[in-house]
Amino acid sequence: MSSSNKVVLAYSGGLDTSVILKWLQDTYQCEVVTFTADIGQGEELEPARAKARQFGVKEIFIDDLREEFVRDFVFPMFRANTVYEGEYLLGTSIARPLIAKRLIEIAKMTGATAISHGATGKGNDQVRFELGAYALNPDIKIIAPWREWDLLSREKLLAYAEQHGIPVEMKHKAGGSPYSMDANLLHISYEGRALEDPAVEPEEDMWRWTVSPEKAPDAPEYLELEFKQGDIVALNGKTLSAASVLAELNRLGGKHGIGRLDLVENRYVGMKSRGCYETPGGTIMLKAHRAIESITLDREVAHLKDDLMPRYASLIYNGYWWSPERLALQGLIDSTQDSVNGWVRVKLYKGNVTVVGRDSKTDSLFDPTIATFEDDAGAYNQADAGGFIKLNALRLRIAAKRKNR
Repeated sequence: MSSSNKVVLAYSGGLDTSVILKWLQDTYQCEVVTFTADIGQGEELEPARAKARQFGVKEIFIDDLREEFVRDFVFPMFRANTVYEGEYLLGTSIARPLIAKRLIEIAKMTGATAISHGATGKGNDQVRFELGAYALNPDIKIIAPWREWDLLSREKLLAYAEQHGIPVEMKHKAGGSPYSMDANLLHISYEGRALEDPAVEPEEDMWRWTVSPEKAPDAPEYLELEFKQGDIVALNGKTLSAASVLAELNRLGGKHGIGRLDLVENRYVGMKSRGCYETPGGTIMLKAHRAIESITLDREVAHLKDDLMPRYASLIYNGYWWSPERLALQGLIDSTQDSVNGWVRVKLYKGNVTVVGRDSKTDSLFDPTIATFEDDAGAYNQADAGGFIKLNALRLRIAAKRKNR
């Protein structure tokens, strides 16, 4: 790659991206613009600004993207009831297209010709960042240091940092986590170290957001969630913004031990990887959304959504948020949500979310006069079922006669 005179770096201020900042300056002789996204990871971000200034960075972006993240990325994904490989709620995956979008926007604002990220050459994030960036700016240059340098271990990174006077916080020696962690408003993930053996149970003190179900309160807690066009707009009668809804559901779900997951997943690059996740708010949201859809969506529309969901989930997991096929699917999904209005009541107890009530005053397809086990006053003629069954059994009867010849 030819040298770039200005590069926008996705910068956290941690070991990897601090080394990358100095490495970019030395290797490419370029001006570095840093971008740090606040998507609800719960960390103090101002130290990142101070560290960037220490190395002569003049243009520093620290952006609060929490509301945009939930409103424009998490909520649309949950309208599809999205789950990857039957379990994963895609907390890391869904943050990457937003970061890619902002990297491209900042590059345009600052006149940068390239962007850079700290994703390794083994993982999914390099694909997600770069597919998103190319979809939004096909001419952007991308510098991925992990695919270029020889600093391929933590020890080498630490040695480089010491050599160049880069301050490093030894978090795991100061009571922090020894795991590779990624957090945002939707989830927190843990990878590496002891988790690289899929036979080993995670340590209890690894979990940050949730109490163990065994230590959760002995009394259940009830929540009422109000939906409008498939999105949660109020909790227990209080109107909240998208980010505030998810933050509060995280708090309540974590209190009751909800949303833990230990998963071996199939990465897009081909390997299997073991990760642990906490997604308390998302777990509640998924359960509640399916409940409100159960009374407001036509049967075949609901089943079509379920058929399409695994494909939609793979598109997000693999980094194709900005692809034409994901956008086309989103249009279909969103069109189904016009009638997804009403409320759902859930019970939180010892790691479980149980739906205990749901209603829609304007859009319910549930007709008690037809569904009742009592006298329906002729609303449904049970004799009609005989012909229905015979017609649907016709092919089965023909096949059976052939076998009996």
